[in-house]
Amino acid sequence: MISLYRVDDRLVHGQVVLGWGQSLQASFIVLVDDAVAQSEWEQELYQMGVPPEMELYFAGVEEAERSHEEWVADPRAGILLTPDLDTMERLVARLPEIRSINLGGIHHRPGRVQRLRYVYLTDAEEDRLRRLRTSGVEVTAQDVPTARPVPLNDLLSEKGAA
Repeated sequence: MISLYRVDDRLVHGQVVLGWGQSLQASFIVLVDDAVAQSEWEQELYQMGVPPEMELYFAGVEEAERSHEEWVADPRAGILLTPDLDTMERLVARLPEIRSINLGGIHHRPGRVQRLRYVYLTDAEEDRLRRLRTSGVEVTAQDVPTARPVPLNDLLSEKGAA
């Protein structure tokens, strides 16, 4: 089963593997990124970040759509990661059964404004989050499992927070 759908631009790192992985007792991680799915050397690097007992799958958006049912049917807990909101929105458009998204690390880049210590957003990304909410997806930000989930309205700028 997929226990967590997460957007985190660092993808596989300690907070995901140790923090979320242990908290959810995750046995597998699905990394959904079109570029990484085509890059053996990047896959090898990410593979080094997971313990031997945890499986790591790599998929582009189209392959994730095809394999999603299999991952959901897996009796083990799993985490699905995307590197950005664009990838997650594309995935949700193909898989309307995704009803909840966790925003982890969306870090500073030019044009982004800080919304939380670990979430920076552009206006376009805020609009993307509003579209996800309108489609019925619950969006919260939470860097670690022990932190309080921050509702989407608390992240959005005043211009369109409603």
